[in-house]
Amino acid sequence: MTATIVSPRLMRIGGGSVDQIAEVLGLFGLSRPLVVTDPWMVSSGTVSRLLDPLVRADIVAAVFSETVPDPTDTVVEAGVAAFRAGNYDCLIGFGGGSPMDTAKAMGILAAAEPGAKMRAFKVPAQADRAAVPVICIPTTAGTGSEATRFTVITDTETEEKMLIAGLGALPLAAIVDYELTYSVPPRTTADTGIDSLTHALEAYVSKRANPHADSLALSAMRLIGRHLRIAFRQPNNAAAREAMMLGAMQAGLAFSNSSVALVHGMSRPIGAHFHVPHGLSNAMLLPAVTEYGLNDALPRYAEAARAIGVATKEDADQVAGSKLLEELRELNQELGVPTPADYGIGAAKWEGLLPLMAQQALASGSPANNPRVPDAAEIVALYRRVYA
Repeated sequence: MTATIVSPRLMRIGGGSVDQIAEVLGLFGLSRPLVVTDPWMVSSGTVSRLLDPLVRADIVAAVFSETVPDPTDTVVEAGVAAFRAGNYDCLIGFGGGSPMDTAKAMGILAAAEPGAKMRAFKVPAQADRAAVPVICIPTTAGTGSEATRFTVITDTETEEKMLIAGLGALPLAAIVDYELTYSVPPRTTADTGIDSLTHALEAYVSKRANPHADSLALSAMRLIGRHLRIAFRQPNNAAAREAMMLGAMQAGLAFSNSSVALVHGMSRPIGAHFHVPHGLSNAMLLPAVTEYGLNDALPRYAEAARAIGVATKEDADQVAGSKLLEELRELNQELGVPTPADYGIGAAKWEGLLPLMAQQALASGSPANNPRVPDAAEIVALYRRVYA
């Protein structure tokens, strides 16, 4: 099998590396950025961590801060309007996955004809063109969007979370500074941490796995498995924050060069219809979906358990697989991951949307990468199982 490997052209990794943003722009001859971020980054002053180094380098940056937690096509369109109203030569996505995904989608939509809609670029379309380069700077250790060729945008007319894939979504450069995560609250640390663990695990067991992605996924699982609980309980633990940021980035590179699978396929409709944060909906699903596919890729799941640190090389694969399931359940319990019912989603509405959610999950293509590929009825059964 031939693997196609993609990654940003440049990645600056380390504490304080956000201070090097002007230098990174200069390496590519860029000097007129539009910063894409969210309202909290502005109101809290966190965006100054990015803007101040630009000011010191005499670079004037404009800010688009209208992004929302689950990026929508209407917000992307508003961002494109702001982009076209100025003379910008790049976009900087600064924040969690939502600002980064919004910036990447803006670059893709801005390259299209005026009036084009984001749904024209959803999978199976290939979104390989962007109007300008995108630089991504994550402030959470989770989505890995700074390193991937994907963006996820909600269609506000159909309430579908659309997977958009292509080289147009691949950042030109990324700055990965774990010091930006110190202020991330425990709930977000937990949700984004399990999100990155899901990326690594699904990339490793995917039908599209390859040796390059495998090495990144295993490294990410080692880092996340040993440090997620510490980062959750000790927000200012530098070693844990650094390990989680590196693990999230490696997990992003892993699934960008392999794929995600059934957890993500089922997670996106939950986010679209019930506005559950993406990492949290992944966490709700991860134990049950892992159990569903366990025996169809048992050696891989067993090796993942060893990488995470819950099984040893002496454990038989079946034992290691069982330990992995136990770990995923315990992790959810310790990090306070609710069921959809506990989250407040009504049973009638959940049940009524299951056929549509299953259809949307399958349409994303991600379930086809799972070790055990479900049909719509099996997905509905899994949704019912995780509900309560």
